[in-house]
Amino acid sequence: MARAAAVTSPTPRPAPDRSEAVLSRLQLLVTRKLDGLLQGDYAGLLPGPGSEAGESREYRPGDDVRRMDWPVTARTTTPHVRRTVADRELETWLAVDLSASLDFGTGQWLKREVVVAAAAAVTHLTVRGGNRIGAVIGTGGGVSAPARRWRSAPRPAGPGVLTRLPARSGRKEAQGLLRTVAGTTIRPGRGDLGALIEMLNRPPRRRGVAVVISDFLAPAEQWARPMRKLRVRHDVLAIEVVDPRELELPDVGVLPVVDPESGELHEVQTADPRLRQRYADAATAQRATIAAALRGAGAAHLRLRTDRDWLLDMVRFVAAQRHARTRGTTR
Repeated sequence: MARAAAVTSPTPRPAPDRSEAVLSRLQLLVTRKLDGLLQGDYAGLLPGPGSEAGESREYRPGDDVRRMDWPVTARTTTPHVRRTVADRELETWLAVDLSASLDFGTGQWLKREVVVAAAAAVTHLTVRGGNRIGAVIGTGGGVSAPARRWRSAPRPAGPGVLTRLPARSGRKEAQGLLRTVAGTTIRPGRGDLGALIEMLNRPPRRRGVAVVISDFLAPAEQWARPMRKLRVRHDVLAIEVVDPRELELPDVGVLPVVDPESGELHEVQTADPRLRQRYADAATAQRATIAAALRGAGAAHLRLRTDRDWLLDMVRFVAAQRHARTRGTTR
């Protein structure tokens, strides 16, 4: 819960010269598990009438009456139907939160490593078939280094730094995007999740998929409204990254904890069962608030934990989503 993180020995991280090899292994792992799950998911990727509204024309015998353009018909007194434009590609945007609270983990992974892995999985599911993928990245205050292959445009918003990577197609460009995400330095200071999500709303983009990857520890009132606004035009997936120590405290005596965004240090007596219970109750209430805000925004919600097989959880989620669509239901 909250932003207090236990002061423990850091989880080993790959050296900079190994980052490319780590990303390659991650890509192979994602490919083996997720390959084929989304084939045929989007009707616009196959030849057909499409779903985007186009121009109107006069009605002809045999036209689908469900595509009647009633406003034009009323103005001209002649039946008109609305043409549709086939979507030949899907555009997906990632909002990747790399604020200081993500630089923590007591399970098998750091939270930031799960964020990068989730971004890699979504990228793999998107780039096939000529689809385009872009990203916005947010972290704490400071000055971000410019990306090499991507024309990044750092835009300070409040205390955080935001970077936009334009949407492009192709596996080579997708790999460049992932390298930029993985190479982003987490900076101290508070990020602005609401401003990060708002970058997907402005400027307005064609209908597509928006994926927000974060721990959502910022106050819900900061990001709930931008999420609802995003859902008006896009299918939204919220991937929440959680560490087990954010849900309950272990009984380890006096535990020094630090707020990774403000640097404040406190000592907590974890041997007190009442304190641990209050912590667990507050964490449960916090997660319920996050889930309610995401549900109210109409976003699909996937929770990944640092102490679980995140890829298995994602495979199950994608399979369930596909099953729900084939049954004509929503989740």
